[in-house]
Amino acid sequence: MENEKALVITVDDNPANLRIIKNILSETYTVATAPSANKLFSLLKNNIPSIILLDIEMPDMDGYEAIKILKSKPETRNIPVIFLTAHTEVDDELKGFSLGAIDYITKPIQPPLLLKRIEVHLLLEEQKKILEQQTAELKYFNENLQLMVDEKTKNILDLQNALLKTMADLLQYRDDITGKHIEHTKRGTKIMLEEIKSRGLYREESDNWDVDLLVQCCQLHDLGKIFISDSILRKPEKLTSQEYEDMKVHTNIGKQILDKVELLANENEFLRYAKIFAISHHERWDGSGYPQGLKNTEIPLLGRVMAIADVYDALVSSRPYKNTYTHDEAVKIISEGSGTQFDPSLVELFNDISGQFRE
Repeated sequence: MENEKALVITVDDNPANLRIIKNILSETYTVATAPSANKLFSLLKNNIPSIILLDIEMPDMDGYEAIKILKSKPETRNIPVIFLTAHTEVDDELKGFSLGAIDYITKPIQPPLLLKRIEVHLLLEEQKKILEQQTAELKYFNENLQLMVDEKTKNILDLQNALLKTMADLLQYRDDITGKHIEHTKRGTKIMLEEIKSRGLYREESDNWDVDLLVQCCQLHDLGKIFISDSILRKPEKLTSQEYEDMKVHTNIGKQILDKVELLANENEFLRYAKIFAISHHERWDGSGYPQGLKNTEIPLLGRVMAIADVYDALVSSRPYKNTYTHDEAVKIISEGSGTQFDPSLVELFNDISGQFRE
């Protein structure tokens, strides 16, 4: 039934936590509660929920052991699991993701955040199922049915745009700075890409660019920040050395997320380019960047372009932990990074068109 509420099962050994979460969710979802992992498995015999909220620290069987069992059974392996935890260590979160969790929510629970996380993940699950179905249909129809193929292709592009918007909305909800940063870097990257193509710079790579597609792809360059702890992402002052190291993993996480999506879409140009932006935009021309320590033209051209747009926006945008630089100061800093942080040819181009960035 279309109006039937989605079922959410919450597992926590603390009765107070179960009451709080049920009160938050019951208006929007059908909520079942379980005080232990064993009770969860009993519920699952007759109920398959849309999502499971699973506490990690529980007696008898903790959340990590419970998710291993869930993922080992065909009937439960595809149920999305969000961990509930009071811990924010990156290693704990990475362990959870490696076991198949889709997200972490830290205690104490913030009602708007809990509702938004569940809403977004249920939407992503729905879109994933639609994408699987549409991909199968496209494979079935042969190339002679051109009109039908064109219609299905449009549907996939619409889904791709919906998925992109969902990801961007989730990033912006978690971190307003990141949300605005996506829009700003999208504009800067478009300026750079169009000028590179117009001038024939790096012609072998840029001649076949579909700039509009690349501009859409670049919006996912910070996708991995979805899984960075709130205590780091929303910190109002400068990060410590360890927090900075934890933040750096967003490049690898972003690529890993897109790798998983690509398993459904097979050879997908959009995802291929999005992964390049995600994994390479913090590499440096002199090899001192991350995560792979690439240098010079080992760094994909799209990553070298994004690096300039990314840094420019970071410099001229307001942040709680730093001063805001003027346009001229930002241009000077990027120029000084030529040959160390940035591709010298791209810095030269940036200097020529920096007025467009000011606008």
